[in-house]
Amino acid sequence: MQSALSNLRVIELARVLAGPWAAQTLADLGADVIKVEHPARGDDTRAWGPPYLKSPDGQGSPGESAYYLCTNRNKRSIAIDFATRQGSDLVRDLVKTADIVIENFRPGALAKYGLDHEALMRDNPRLIYCSITAFGQSGPYRHRPGYDFAIQGIGGLMSLTGLADGEPGGGPVKVGVAVTDLSAGLYSAIGILAAVNARHLTGRGQHLDLSLFDTQVAMLANQASNYLVSGAVPQRMGNSHPNVVPYQAFATADGHLILAVGSDEQFRRLCDEIGRPELGRDGRFATNRGRVENRAALIPELAETLRNRRTAAWLELFEAAGIPSAPINSMDQVFAEPQAAARAVRIELAHPYGTAPSVASPVRLSATPPRYHRAPPLLGEHTEEILRDELKLSADRIDALRAAQVVR
Repeated sequence: MQSALSNLRVIELARVLAGPWAAQTLADLGADVIKVEHPARGDDTRAWGPPYLKSPDGQGSPGESAYYLCTNRNKRSIAIDFATRQGSDLVRDLVKTADIVIENFRPGALAKYGLDHEALMRDNPRLIYCSITAFGQSGPYRHRPGYDFAIQGIGGLMSLTGLADGEPGGGPVKVGVAVTDLSAGLYSAIGILAAVNARHLTGRGQHLDLSLFDTQVAMLANQASNYLVSGAVPQRMGNSHPNVVPYQAFATADGHLILAVGSDEQFRRLCDEIGRPELGRDGRFATNRGRVENRAALIPELAETLRNRRTAAWLELFEAAGIPSAPINSMDQVFAEPQAAARAVRIELAHPYGTAPSVASPVRLSATPPRYHRAPPLLGEHTEEILRDELKLSADRIDALRAAQVVR
């Protein structure tokens, strides 16, 4: 069966998360992704551990960190030092027959190697060149570096995440995964596919300028809209929701649960099921607007009642009544969920060290589903294959490049 993007070739000049996440998204859907890495150190995240995948001798391999493994499957790795003239020539030759380049260097940094979008698109006018940077290709901050954590701060997310300043433990908190990087990777994949479609119409490629900062501000969604409409600056509210009540975590007799009540009818059912029907009939709480305005009166009443039973008992009751609710799972509980097993969320990939675990793509196409045919590659695992098969270099030429430390 042919994959959805099997006609596309991607050259990945990216490292860490946002760029590799975009490339992996395309690779899962069938694109041929060639990951260009430095011959000595490879992608930065290869060293971001422990934990590391165990090598055949039973030790953790420093080049195969769990972090690296999460975002590099279905790719081929070629190790080229493109700071050398011979190395940059090899990359340019690869790009001449490629459809897409993904890079995440600072603006202008690749120009000295002749690998900037203007130079590469002169050789290949159909090329789609995606640049992912902290702040974009324009503006006063364009040359600033920036990792996800910093962008969560400057982009406003951490002003919303965490307990209020006046509460014990209050203060800004980053999200537990690099959500800005991940979203930038997904926006990049969307933009790339839009550019592919535009190329069908025009016959020409284009440059995609994607920034983590723009992504984070866009992701503020309803909170940004709340501010723009009202002028009121949103504050940290812990697990509460600024626009919907009750929509938060509650303590139970043995832990916590989440209630996400999105309609007035659901709220009335909730009150009946917890044995507090009078709350559902109280005029202050009859509508979501009323519940938001009277949050301080309602939440303590619900909290007092919910503390009286165990989490599992409440969840069983709420599921039967069609009230949106959930446990707060630890990582082992996530993968033990029957739903995770039914959806084959965990996958195993054949790897030179045995197997590498991974998490399946959520993109479930009916006719051209994602395929998982390559584990995240070892550094330079496919160098000889690509030089021989794609660039048609002789064995002697490849040996000479290795001897000069241009490739690995």
